[in-house]
Amino acid sequence: MIEPHDDQHGNEREAAVSEADDRRASEAERIAEALVFASAQPVSEAFIAERVAKDIDVAAIMRKLKADYAMRGVNLVQIDGAWAFRTAADLSFVIRRDESEVRKLSRAALEVLAIIAYHQPVTRAEIEDIRGVQTSKGTLDVLMESGWVRFRGRRRTPGRPVTLGTTRDFLDHFGLEELRDLPGIEELKGAGLLSGRIPANFSIPSPLMSDELTEDEDPITQMDLEELGLLPPSGESSGD
Repeated sequence: MIEPHDDQHGNEREAAVSEADDRRASEAERIAEALVFASAQPVSEAFIAERVAKDIDVAAIMRKLKADYAMRGVNLVQIDGAWAFRTAADLSFVIRRDESEVRKLSRAALEVLAIIAYHQPVTRAEIEDIRGVQTSKGTLDVLMESGWVRFRGRRRTPGRPVTLGTTRDFLDHFGLEELRDLPGIEELKGAGLLSGRIPANFSIPSPLMSDELTEDEDPITQMDLEELGLLPPSGESSGD
């Protein structure tokens, strides 16, 4: 037979444990909020998990914070699996654009960026095959300088052409959480970016959902970077 005072002590212990858990969760939430706020780059859940109690559900903490900020002037958004604070989309018009913002892209650059986004990993030759015209080095340079396009690897085919893909900055700039959020055919039609008289068999490819190299890609090495002109030859001194 359980005495009444035993039940009382049990309830008190449960209440104390629950209160302690709430305090730890609240502290973890504050830490996560501070880490994201203080970072100039999106912060991964793994980074946050290293700085809070081990048994804290970081994903749940971030979902709660996201809901808390949903109606504020800044929102907590997820970008390629990481978290960042961004101005609420409906208030972007009141934020003055920085004069150093990336210059307006040409039509050619927009076409190349779209092909890379939807077809990645893709080579320059494949981009030209899709567009039907040659792609100038300057066009790719602009996209690389903007930080929206990167070298992924090298294709395991003759000549080992470089493969291209988009970056986290690309997702951030265009307000996408992940590549699966890229607009589909109906959305593109609605925005006037596709003609209403497109071929019946026209389709938009599903973009790659992972940054992992595919089976026909090799990683880029330091020698590759030297060949691409991104690093000085290893035998040369960088000078003063």
